[in-house]
Amino acid sequence: MPTTSLSSKGQVIIPKPLRALHNWHPGQKLQVIDMEDGILLKAAQPFAETTLEQVAACLPYQGKTKTLAEMEEAIRQGAEEADRDRG
Repeated sequence: MPTTSLSSKGQVIIPKPLRALHNWHPGQKLQVIDMEDGILLKAAQPFAETTLEQVAACLPYQGKTKTLAEMEEAIRQGAEEADRDRG
C-alpha cells in the first residue's frame, strides 16, 4: 500500500499510479470527505451550467392559466394582507 507525507503547508502528494488509475490531472478539483477512520478524496463532479428557463421547467405550474388581471389582483391582495399584518 503506497504511503505519503503531509507537508508543513498541509499538502499531500498522491502517488502517480493512483492519480493515473483515477485519471486525475494537475488542477483536478477533489471533494475532501471526513470519514470516521480517515479522509476520503473523490473527484468533484462539476454541475453543468443551467439557465433560469431550465430551472423553471423543473417546476411546472399545474393549475389553470392565470390572466394578467388575476395576477395583478392577487398581488394587490397580498400587499393589503402584508399591510394589515404590519399593523
